[in-house]
Amino acid sequence: MDDLNNSSIVKKEPSTFYRWMVLFFLSIAMYGNYYVYDSISLVADQLKTQLHFTDFDIGQMYTYYSIAALIVLIFGGILVDKWGTKKSAIVFAIICTISGFMTAFGNSLYVMLAGRFLLGVGSEPLIVAVTVAIAKWFKGKQLSFALGVNLFIARAGTYTVDNSPALFPGAYSSGYQSPLFIAALIGIVAFVGIIIYAMLEHRGEKRFILGKGGSTDKLNIKDLFKFNKSFWYITLLCVTFYSAIFPFRAFAIKFFMETHHVTREMAGSLMSNLPLAAMIATPLIGLLVDYYGKRALLMTFGSILLLPVYLIMGYTKISLYIPVIMMGVAFSLIPAVMWPAVAYIVEEKRLGSGYALMTVIQQIGMALFPLVIGWANDFTGASAQNPAGYHLGMWIFSILGVLGLVFAYLLRKSERGPNGHGLEFGIKNKPSTQN
Repeated sequence: MDDLNNSSIVKKEPSTFYRWMVLFFLSIAMYGNYYVYDSISLVADQLKTQLHFTDFDIGQMYTYYSIAALIVLIFGGILVDKWGTKKSAIVFAIICTISGFMTAFGNSLYVMLAGRFLLGVGSEPLIVAVTVAIAKWFKGKQLSFALGVNLFIARAGTYTVDNSPALFPGAYSSGYQSPLFIAALIGIVAFVGIIIYAMLEHRGEKRFILGKGGSTDKLNIKDLFKFNKSFWYITLLCVTFYSAIFPFRAFAIKFFMETHHVTREMAGSLMSNLPLAAMIATPLIGLLVDYYGKRALLMTFGSILLLPVYLIMGYTKISLYIPVIMMGVAFSLIPAVMWPAVAYIVEEKRLGSGYALMTVIQQIGMALFPLVIGWANDFTGASAQNPAGYHLGMWIFSILGVLGLVFAYLLRKSERGPNGHGLEFGIKNKPSTQN
């Protein structure tokens, strides 16, 4: 039978099953998005031998993504607001899919850089559209948990790509293009996920009462001078952590293979512990800070944890599992501690600007440091024949850990003062409101 007229349908709340089905397909899209983004690091050495790329060239592939992301983020979520989540998600998913194939079939630096730039154009607003869509379906109904599940499935994309040499061993033996072609195909799966989500929402709009999801985060220039010290310390902490972890991932497989003489499969398996540790630790740390607070103290611990990681990998023969898991736990602190903390210290009317500014500054760091590390590796001649050439890059990453420790100390000092915002308190130790 044909659907009944909208006018004769009494709208009701969506069922739990329907909401979680929507979440599943949105998360599948993020899974594919993360897989495509991280696929380059697994073939970095092959790009160097087959296409004669330098480490600086490989760094550019991440920088071009971040430059595109910056351009998109400066304009905020204007298109998502104007087009709505269904249309905008489809458009951005198409761009991501095209970018995956452009990168896979590229046989020159410029074509591959164009593919990565296009990925940044599509990927970042797609993440915004997905976040708004989840809010539309889950606001007032386990929204925090739904966003956590979405992030968990998205990071599974990174976990899978890290293990792809073991999953698709024949692909890596034939050169760089086959693994990137697999990534492009997984990008199609992400596009299909968005199409199914759009169909579910189109049907749901006729039958269910849905939230608006809220407007997307936009950068208001007038707000830039109205944020307090704690906001800037949190932002700088996020920059140091992200600049220390994501650019490292760009070269990690190549670094493990050339300095610790492990196979590609083993290097990928080692690196997969980073997203795995984050997948497990993020919700647990989130629960911990909700109940006990101590957010600035935890970031101090995370900075101390991150500080020796790169020197351990660069100068010792200690099992690589130890520093990678340490890095994974430190990495988990950003979404579990710092992102929610912004809501404590920024007025609600400026929260969108706060998150947008924070993300823009993070992307600046993520655009700069792949180039810095790529240059450092080229300058010192880092290679399998000269593993000590990686030491300069490891020291640069370690300096970021020191800066993180400084910003964590300043944040804790600020929050323990008379103008604190309650970051050190949780459900179990709320201060008395009485004088």
